[in-house]
Amino acid sequence: MSQGRLSESNSPLSADQARRLNDALVDLDARQRAWLQGYLAGLDAHDAPVVAESPPSAPSEPLTVLFGSQTGNAEGVAEQAAERARARGLEVELKDMASFGKQDLKQATRLMAVVSTQGDGDPPDSALGFYELLAGRKAPRLSDDHRFAVLGLGDASYEYFCESGKVLDSRLEALGAQRLCTRVDADVDYEETATQWVDATLEAFAALAESAAPTQASDAGGTAAATYSRSTPFQAEVLEMQPLNTEDSDKQTLHVELSLEESGLEYQPGDAVGIVPQNDPSYVDELLAALRLDGEAPFEEGRQLRDALLNDFEVTTLTRPFLNHWAEISDDAELRRLLDEESRDELREWLQGRHIIDVLEQFPVEGLEADTFIRALRKLPPRLYSIASSQAASPDEVHLTVAVVRYETHGRVRGGVATTYLADRVSPGDQVPIYIDHNKHFKLPDDDAAPIVMIGPGTGVAPFRAFLQEREARGASGDNWLFFGDRRRRSDFLYQAEWLQWRKMGLLTRLDVAFSRDQQDKVYVQDRLRERAATLYDWLQAGAYVFVCGDAERMAPDVHQALLDVIREQGGHDEEAAAEYLRDLQQQKRYQRDVY
Repeated sequence: MSQGRLSESNSPLSADQARRLNDALVDLDARQRAWLQGYLAGLDAHDAPVVAESPPSAPSEPLTVLFGSQTGNAEGVAEQAAERARARGLEVELKDMASFGKQDLKQATRLMAVVSTQGDGDPPDSALGFYELLAGRKAPRLSDDHRFAVLGLGDASYEYFCESGKVLDSRLEALGAQRLCTRVDADVDYEETATQWVDATLEAFAALAESAAPTQASDAGGTAAATYSRSTPFQAEVLEMQPLNTEDSDKQTLHVELSLEESGLEYQPGDAVGIVPQNDPSYVDELLAALRLDGEAPFEEGRQLRDALLNDFEVTTLTRPFLNHWAEISDDAELRRLLDEESRDELREWLQGRHIIDVLEQFPVEGLEADTFIRALRKLPPRLYSIASSQAASPDEVHLTVAVVRYETHGRVRGGVATTYLADRVSPGDQVPIYIDHNKHFKLPDDDAAPIVMIGPGTGVAPFRAFLQEREARGASGDNWLFFGDRRRRSDFLYQAEWLQWRKMGLLTRLDVAFSRDQQDKVYVQDRLRERAATLYDWLQAGAYVFVCGDAERMAPDVHQALLDVIREQGGHDEEAAAEYLRDLQQQKRYQRDVY
């Protein structure tokens, strides 16, 4: 043939398709080829839809959209990216780091990655294996043909902001891949930043596209049903708000019931509710006084400055961007010194227990305009709370377990933004803006016969109330074991009557509690795990699922170490084998954590 043989480089065909078509064409004479050309043209004319405009051509290489997600935010961005890429006519593969291996990375020559950061700069639990691969000697060598872009999700109030994204970005480059777009780090109000990154990155990947067959326009019609989200929350009526501690407790924990009637919102045990809070009015007034600004001054069309500070901006938590901004406008030598790399440890200590108001008072700026201050603030992020109910038990409700945060530091009484909003300024009958935050990585097993072990001290017990309600409603036959801990049995045994009732019914197979202040030597849930080591290991060997919820800083690492000790001692493993055993449980989704 005058145009030469077909191949991947000069056609939209795969190598196998090109080979088979070349084999078929080689024996055809000119008359037969002319007939075939007309036949194919006739098929195209018969099948082709009438469209005004075809979407862009697909690239010769598929686009891999990779995510590593702890709570579902990174996964949500990745799903959005994949959907938008397909709308552009791009071939897309949506992948989870939990199951992304060496060969997958070698084959992903067009890579778009979204990853969150948890704890002290750590990747999501499900992505640990992938990050170990990247850091290890067995990491694949990549080439100039590999193009990538990375979006990191994090919280700028933490020292290692978006560390997982930074590590992934630098490691891919070190392995030989070429960065297509500059890495973007998104704070807790990530949605707008993520959307901009998705659009810009897809535009860049589309520019790499080689000639490909035009994609037919979709004939799908209609619009998606309206949904509630963090940007458009549902106004949920507060049905009930009850204290869970007795009056002599030094803690305040609330059981909150919200109505979902007529919302259409659905959730599963393991999901969370996002509360869109309001800042403390008295604190906002302190800010305005420190800044010498008029709260009634116009901010935006039809709004006042005080209203914006109450509802739109994070005005308590100190972030590195805020400090950098304030150092620039205040030109204070001491603040600049604290922000130097050599003062990292001193800055970390200084930040403990301080808020934005402390910076305004210690490093004042005269004649500051409102816009200059506002530019230093981030948007007020929602606060997530584990759902403590099952829709199978309470169809039109969602229940929360809220530990109210109050403390005093540096001569000032302080409180959690959302928890004091609920405790002090919301009553039954009021409405609270909420949305459902789905968590695919903290879910009951599909097998109702599977045993589960639940470890949840304090408010970490909330999802396990939902788990047991769900298993009761489903008539699940699997055994259920709860480890709960708090300070004192008499005052802090959250949902005590319900656990004891389920224990009496037989739904709760085992109940182990640890109250740290009821004896001279403090006892915690990890101590109970070690005490029950033999039975716990038997459960693991029988296929039990382990769920951990609560404090990420101390409890979760201590529980993790206790599980390693149980596996090592009861299974006769060395440390490396015990760690591998636990990693296998994670890969099988039999070890799931929701820690914060």
